Amino acid sequence: MKPKVAVGLSGGVDSSVAAALLQKQHYTVCGITMEIYDESLGVDHSAKHACFGPGEKEDVESAAAICQKLKIPFHTIDLRQEYRNHVIQYFRNEYLDGKTPNPCVVCNQKLKFGFLLEKARQAGLKFDYFATGHYARIEYAGGRYLLKRAADRSKDQSYFLYGLTQRQLACTLLPLGNHAKQQVREIARSLGLQTADREESQDFIDGGDYSILFDKKEIKTGDIVDETGRSLGKHRGIIHYTIGQRRGLGIASDRPLYVQRIDAAQNRIIVGNQENLSNGLLAVDLNLIGIDRIEQPLNDVQVKIRLRHEAADATVYPSEGRHTKIWFKAPQMSVTPGQSAVIYAGDTVLGGGIICSAL
Repeated sequence: MKPKVAVGLSGGVDSSVAAALLQKQHYTVCGITMEIYDESLGVDHSAKHACFGPGEKEDVESAAAICQKLKIPFHTIDLRQEYRNHVIQYFRNEYLDGKTPNPCVVCNQKLKFGFLLEKARQAGLKFDYFATGHYARIEYAGGRYLLKRAADRSKDQSYFLYGLTQRQLACTLLPLGNHAKQQVREIARSLGLQTADREESQDFIDGGDYSILFDKKEIKTGDIVDETGRSLGKHRGIIHYTIGQRRGLGIASDRPLYVQRIDAAQNRIIVGNQENLSNGLLAVDLNLIGIDRIEQPLNDVQVKIRLRHEAADATVYPSEGRHTKIWFKAPQMSVTPGQSAVIYAGDTVLGGGIICSAL
């Protein structure tokens, strides 16, 4: 019998081509789409399309049209409560603690590769594999599943998937790992898929305005101070700022100023003349994929501290409790608590964790 695969459809070109490629490879394919948008949060309906917002209706319709075109079954899974509890609430808590979280990492780990598959099976769907349109690769070598960068490094999304386990990787397919984005669009055109020229979603929230996720009383103005504690002006609420930010500070200065620290306890933003350089960081709750454990310092690895960061040479030390120390060979700019530190050995993801402090 043909192996069965459920493809997570977003309504965009990548996931639609992933489904089409698997169908050509003689899998029995069905499409599943998460419903996560909660209308009670009141996102602006005129805002730019994003992952979370009223544009979801259009996404679901697009995913349904893809399945109709490919003649495969289509199912929607209601994950609104799970998304609110595990992504929105996490996002809120991190920002109120002065951190800058990455919701995509949590969404992938807990929603797409967790609750989505669990609830799909509870609904009676039967499948052997789960597939997505992520640009990354999975290989089996040395008795374990390895997560690797995409062939198209400019589109690589392995950074978002470091939280997956061996069990999850064993039943995951990533059909776009060896394709360039332009190739994917050309495949979509050749198959007559209406997603071929569809714009990509870039923001987490429609319009990029995260403030709708917070109560007004939680967004308190406070002082912007320099390294000596001298007040330079007022901020609009710590949720509007992140480490390394230069624009939109709302204070007059004859020199560029950058956010160096966010002091949530004192409700202060600390700024300085240049972006903070850090020699290292502490990461919490490290998830390892490429190796079982770290028993001796790993010297020949590279670490990415945000998606658009060029992975930097570093040493990763054995964990102490929940914390893992990472030391860079050269100081790095804007190490940001709340973002993910992902460890690579060449193209292979060894693992990663959430940055809790710069060193």
